[in-house]
Amino acid sequence: MALIIGVLAYRWYTTTPSAALRRQFRRALWILAVVLLAVALLTGKLNGLVALLGVLLAFIVRLMPVLLNYAPQLHRLWRIFKESPDDRRRQPPRAPEPDMTREQALQILGLKPGATEQEIVAAHRILIAKMHPDRGGSDYLAAQINLAKKILLGR
Repeated sequence: MALIIGVLAYRWYTTTPSAALRRQFRRALWILAVVLLAVALLTGKLNGLVALLGVLLAFIVRLMPVLLNYAPQLHRLWRIFKESPDDRRRQPPRAPEPDMTREQALQILGLKPGATEQEIVAAHRILIAKMHPDRGGSDYLAAQINLAKKILLGR
């Protein structure tokens, strides 16, 4: 029952347009939490709440390494969750990334104009072996090296 009330309250809170109403709702929730805590203290049920809090804390501590493995994904989901639909519509579209020129591609692979396909492949193989992310290199550099090869080979 409390879960259903919580879900309905959350839906009302997220669809309420007025910031003043949301502030009043938050204040009412804090007052309700303090009153419930006082009632639990006066009726002797506070020990159960403290025990539940201890179990939850131990569970979170045990779960922390797993959560940290997924931190980037969780952060992205949190940003999406906190972002309102209006914010998503207001963001300007991303500008396309600038294209790499043939001269830049030759410079990245360390080649001179007129390089053969075998020279391009060999230079790519040597550089990607050094700069691959699996070997401690950068994702960005590996992508630039791959893009340079793609441009020079015309694929």
